[in-house]
Amino acid sequence: MTAPDFGIFDSDNHYYEPRDTFRHLDPSMADRAVKIVTDESGKDTIFVGGQKHYFTPPTFDLVPPPGHLEEMLKNHGEGTAASFLKPMRPEYQQREARLAMMDQQGIESILLFPTFGVTFEHALRDDAEATFASMEAFNRWLEEDWGYGADGRIFGVPLLSLVDVDMAVKELDRVLARGARLVHLNAGPVNGRSPGDPYFDPFWARLAEAKVPLALHASEAGYNELLSTRWGHKPRPRSHHMSAWQNAFCFIEPPHLHTLAAFIFDNLFGRFPDLQVAIVECGASWVTHLLPRLDKAQRSCTKHSPWIGGVVQDKASDIFRKHILVNPYPEDDHGPILEMLPPENVIFGSDWPHPEGIASPRDYPDYMPADTSATAIRKIMRDNARALVGLDV
Repeated sequence: MTAPDFGIFDSDNHYYEPRDTFRHLDPSMADRAVKIVTDESGKDTIFVGGQKHYFTPPTFDLVPPPGHLEEMLKNHGEGTAASFLKPMRPEYQQREARLAMMDQQGIESILLFPTFGVTFEHALRDDAEATFASMEAFNRWLEEDWGYGADGRIFGVPLLSLVDVDMAVKELDRVLARGARLVHLNAGPVNGRSPGDPYFDPFWARLAEAKVPLALHASEAGYNELLSTRWGHKPRPRSHHMSAWQNAFCFIEPPHLHTLAAFIFDNLFGRFPDLQVAIVECGASWVTHLLPRLDKAQRSCTKHSPWIGGVVQDKASDIFRKHILVNPYPEDDHGPILEMLPPENVIFGSDWPHPEGIASPRDYPDYMPADTSATAIRKIMRDNARALVGLDV
């Protein structure tokens, strides 16, 4: 398929965090929060909550190149990620170099997400002070090194948490005052509550008032510790060392689908009709079975059934289409997704420069059905994301 003839908006881009990411963290909190230690030999170790970080290795100097996973699969899995490691490039960590690369790639704007940053919250879940000390330090680094999109090009997405409502509102107000156009939460339950529980409404009310969308990005949601241990699996495997069972049932898709369903069935959108949610780097092939399942579950309940946030009046799948945008993996079969959802519900993301994504973001139309209209491609690859962050308002 012909590459787009317009500047695209890539809704899933990443940086690799440098060693000084937590430079704004109060030193007195380092042992409780996040600390990066480099020994005399130059070996880096990340500590979270006083324990060696388990989910991702340090990525300060050597990283796999963009799109290398496809090459590995073509080689029938021969080789490891380590065998493909290459020196860190400036555009992975520096704003001006990234802008130059975006110009070269024909990318107008990006949503910019963490690599390590979406993996530490679960390990701190029992220490709200350490959680928010880490997140504020992280967000202040993000503000300084990348920005929140004042230039209309690089929209850094700050991290937030619901482990303490008052702290969540305080940090939300802080990042909103500095221009945040999108904020991120981990998927999954929070201290035994659904994130759609009215208990968290002070946070949701502030977000809705600001008309700032929520992003749910693939992250360490803690489902391995929550579920897989009951099936005999390790509670804290590395991201690429999970068992097949853990990868299928505890990582990315399950916690995010449960969270979207909670938002709908807990009537979050009924209480806050202006809220929008973008689910990023979680694929979208699940849409074709999730929406009918939500409608069927809703039909099986009555007004006397337990409804955490009040009875849901509208059809669940209609609520989904009104409030939620999805980001298919390139390898997803886009045809059934676009039959279930209008193009306005779909945003494109390349996952660049991560190895799981595609090396050339403008090649994304090659992964879509050949009969996809030019209008739909433009919406998916530019207009929907621009509307999400308010560029065309």
